[in-house]
Amino acid sequence: MPDLTQILSQIESGDPHAAEQLLPLVYEELRKLAAAEMAQEKPGQTLQATALVHEAYLRLIGPGPPTPGLPVQWCKTSMTPG
Repeated sequence: MPDLTQILSQIESGDPHAAEQLLPLVYEELRKLAAAEMAQEKPGQTLQATALVHEAYLRLIGPGPPTPGLPVQWCKTSMTPG
């Protein structure tokens, strides 16, 4: 399986199949980061880490047709510490 940088380059170059390889590489890591954040919330919080990742993505893409390159921008931003 190609590494993240290679997949992002393929997506930016217009490879329609590269995006399919991106999600499995970053999804679990994003869910773990969300779970760590959710663990710091008050007890009784009903939002799950998976739902938090999904909600963040849906808010990012917004209504309407997807913007070209957005998955790449989202991935780069999501994987940046801080």
